[in-house]
Amino acid sequence: MPKDDELEITIDPETGLIKTTTPAISAANHSNAEGFMKFLARLAGGATTITKRTKSVHSHSHEHAETKG
Repeated sequence: MPKDDELEITIDPETGLIKTTTPAISAANHSNAEGFMKFLARLAGGATTITKRTKSVHSHSHEHAETKG
């Protein structure tokens, strides 16, 4: 499991599926992390699925964009 403010990225060598796991992201890094994830999805193309953790620890409110294609 990655530490806070780190993204764990795994690419399946057979399918090319990119899986990213994010732990708690600090407020200072949240915007950068979300921007990186959008950039990665745009570069990779194809369908994007976002699965949220069941234990949410958000202490602020905002909208997350979901890209599906």
